[in-house]
This record gives sequence, C-alpha cells and structure tokens, in this order.
Amino acid sequence: MAASVLVVLAVAGSQPPYEEPLRLRVGTGGPGGVYHEYGSGLADAAASSRAATEIVPVETAASVDNNRLIAAGSVDAAFTLADVAALAVSGDPPFDEPLPISALARLYDNHTHLVVRSDSPYDELADLSGATVSLGAEGSGTELTAQRLLDLAELRVAPRGEERGGVSAESGGPRVQAVHLHVSESAQALAEGRVDAFFWSGGLPTRAVADLAARTPIRLIDLSDHVPAMAERHGEYFSDMPVPADTYEGVPAVRTIGVPSLLVVGDGMPAETARELTRLLFESRADLVDVHPVALSLHPRSAIATLPVPLHPGAVEYYRSVKNAYGPPAA
Repeated sequence: MAASVLVVLAVAGSQPPYEEPLRLRVGTGGPGGVYHEYGSGLADAAASSRAATEIVPVETAASVDNNRLIAAGSVDAAFTLADVAALAVSGDPPFDEPLPISALARLYDNHTHLVVRSDSPYDELADLSGATVSLGAEGSGTELTAQRLLDLAELRVAPRGEERGGVSAESGGPRVQAVHLHVSESAQALAEGRVDAFFWSGGLPTRAVADLAARTPIRLIDLSDHVPAMAERHGEYFSDMPVPADTYEGVPAVRTIGVPSLLVVGDGMPAETARELTRLLFESRADLVDVHPVALSLHPRSAIATLPVPLHPGAVEYYRSVKNAYGPPAA
C-alpha cells in the first residue's frame, strides 16, 4: 500500500499545476485582410490574458476555403462571409454537399470593394469589359462575390491565355481577363499596373487597401445599384452600405454591397469548447478593438443573428448565460 501511495504521489507531482491550454486552430485569410488581423488579435488577446484556450491562426484563402477546412477537421474555427456559410450548410455550389457547419457569432459587416486607379476610365462595373481584374484568392468569398457581380453585368471571365479585349462574338460577348490574388497582392498589382482593378470583401478600413491609397491615388466604384439583384438571386444577406469619404486617404465616398461575417465551427465541436471559445471572443473585445475597429460591432444581441447558419449549442449556452449582462448594441 505504501508503495502504491508513493507511485500515485509521484504521478501527481509530474502533472502541471493547471490544465494544459485548449489549442484551437482558427482559419483566417490572407495578409492585409481583416480576417487575418482579427484572428491574430484573438490569438494575442488569449495569450496576454493567460486564457485556458490557445488560439493558433491559420492563413487561408478565406471564406470558401475556410468552410471546407472546418468540415475536413483541418481547422477548429474559421471566419466566413454569411452567404458562403449558408451555401456550405445547404450544400449548394461551390460546395458538393451539405457541410456540418455551425456559427458562434455574427461579427461585423464586410464591404465589397471594387478598386481602380483614380485616373482610370472605369466608372461602373460594366466598364470593366476588356480589363484585367483580380477576383481575389481562389477559394475566397471575394472570388464568389466578384463572379456573381460579373454575371450581373454580363461580363464573361476569359479563359486563361486568351488575349485581352473588350467584345468578341467568338468568345461570347464582353469579358474580363481574370487573375486570382490575395488582397495585398492585388493592391501591389494595381500599383504596378499589372491589373486594372481588383475586388475585395472586407471590413473598413482594410489595411492593404489603406496602404495602397497612401502611395497610389485610387477610387472605389459604386456598387449599390447591384444590391437588389444580388439579394434576389442569392439571398437576403446583402445590403446597401456606405464607404465614407477618406476611409482611405483621398478616396471619395461611395455606396457598396455589405454582407455579414461569421465565426463558424464544426457541428461536432463539444459544447463546452464552443462555449469557451465564444466567451473568449467576447472577453477579448477591448483588445480586438485596438487591433481593428470592426470589433466595435461585436455584441451578443446582434451576434446571434446567424440564420440560416444555426448557432452551435455551446454558443447558445454562452448567450443565455449573459443575456442580462449587456444592454442593446451601440448605434
């Protein structure tokens, strides 16, 4: 018996005085984008607060890629546009089948950017006929939004290798020459004249676009006229939203298409883990605001508005536990 007690004490003494941190991989996006900053900020906040959860940001192509990575178990949580997550849940293209995705929170509204040089001849979406345009990274929500907008404008994406040009009867009408670049790469390509325009869907301001505006005169093309058609064809996720003047240095005000961003996890995540991650998200809000002002939008009363993507039961537990702790969202 004495020997057994000594063994137990030895084993107990070899264990750390606290539980090992829960390590969660979070799919973000490319450098220069808000998802990338938000994920890195959440990781830093968790580390500085000595939380029981360790956040490991994973650089990805963003929304479409992130939903697939969640379903495959390659990441534990991820950022995504709401319309993309809805397609993942329903199994509609670009997804081949319904994916087991649940939401932890609605975070903030993304703004669709269509960026051109200030001296360019492009004033509206249809003017891009014949242009070389970055549609965003392959597997991103930006790419999906860009393709939908080009369809609305009846602009065909030219096959790779096809020569640039405006209208061709042989090629089926107006077209753009598409490339697929992350936002920071798109900004550099526009500054160097390798693309004529680029799409980006992100919070305001997006660092890569702000850095571009500081060194290269740019404009944003107004996309608000396309909101009704986007909503009619693709669901009620889209809204008319402003980009105020000087959000980016010297860039005039425009109106554009807004769509919510969500933080999502797999359906199989344990409720306790989902509750802890949701708690960490809200307790890190002040630190996240220091990283990016979009975190000001984070509030439990708006965060639960994730349908048709269902809230994870663990997130529901968190929101029920704090339902009397918060006032209404800030105006």
